[in-house]
Amino acid sequence: MAGRHESWRQARADHWNQFRAVPLKRLWVFMAAVFFLFSIIGPFSDMFLDNGVMPYAVVLALAFCCGVNVVLWVLVLARLPKAFLFILIVMQFFISNIFAALANWMIRTFNLQAVAPQAGVHFASIETMAAVALSYGFFVAYIRREGVETFRLENELKLAHGIQKTLVPPIALHSSCFDVYGISYPSEKVGGDLVDALHLPNGDAIAYLADIAGHGLQAGILMGMLKTAVRTALLDAGERSPERTLPVLLDRLNTVLPEVKEPQMYATFTGFRLGCDGSVYYAIAASPPILQWHAAEQRSSHTDEAQFPLGLVPVPKFDGEALRTEPGDLLVVATDGILEVAGKSGEEYGVERLKDVIASNAKDALPELAGKVLSAVRAFGRQFDDQTILLVRRL
Repeated sequence: MAGRHESWRQARADHWNQFRAVPLKRLWVFMAAVFFLFSIIGPFSDMFLDNGVMPYAVVLALAFCCGVNVVLWVLVLARLPKAFLFILIVMQFFISNIFAALANWMIRTFNLQAVAPQAGVHFASIETMAAVALSYGFFVAYIRREGVETFRLENELKLAHGIQKTLVPPIALHSSCFDVYGISYPSEKVGGDLVDALHLPNGDAIAYLADIAGHGLQAGILMGMLKTAVRTALLDAGERSPERTLPVLLDRLNTVLPEVKEPQMYATFTGFRLGCDGSVYYAIAASPPILQWHAAEQRSSHTDEAQFPLGLVPVPKFDGEALRTEPGDLLVVATDGILEVAGKSGEEYGVERLKDVIASNAKDALPELAGKVLSAVRAFGRQFDDQTILLVRRL
């Protein structure tokens, strides 16, 4: 439930930030459309409240003030601090008194006379039609301009989606003792989850899963940088003792990431070094637990460790541990996008349900098993975050 609420809050924050990020050179067209649309309140008041006797200059002044009032709302929401919103709300309680005082001042100062009702209604009608026509024109111009911008962004997102497929394709790796499979489905066209596997020169293999906080283009960019950094840092991994490979990798990533990301962003990480002798060493950085299916005992267990995420705070050093496996055992790592999917009751999918799916399909080929896990999760609830799973089977 917490994960779904966090996704909703993040989505609302993203939409708010996008609106506030619209340049004024694009926003002014929208403000002009809003100005003319709400300016019709002035002539409307003259026609239906004063029977058309209000002096023409007063009608135009009230129309102008009504339009400016709404434009102020747009400016406060789009640019100014939230304190101005409170001031604007308070002002609305006195707006009618302000307009009445303005009208009386204009009438006294310029000695304005009431007009004939028929002529006043005719003038107010023409002003209303003109304001509506101008508002329509500006709205069309704004929509057309935003449509062009949206089309450009859509093309860029398609390009980014293609890059995403290149960076995070389904992975399948086979070594002398292990089979590895991983797949990732972003919640948007570009995601922040990463699953990868590679052979080391000595015959061992590395398989890992990482999750960048958030999703979308920003997380996708950092994900691509993380993959490059991991593969670069592992160039000399074959020369290092197996138990130190992953801790050294995490130490390096935690040193590099703060320099290339936004302060609030971070990454979680789970990695395995899979030895050609059947040994397994793992390291965790704030990731969900590692699930293990024990084939001989027909039971599941999970391994969890309290570690800091990568790139958020300085950490003296990361630790790694050995993990005992037997032939037929399965190791499963899933991101929060799977474990925190919420059902209709608000309950999260969780580790235990994932264990049940693994236990029921433990002998399936790894791609089929991954598909069944994802199908079960999607049947349980709606996807709000990137969904990624890594499977390792001891042969």
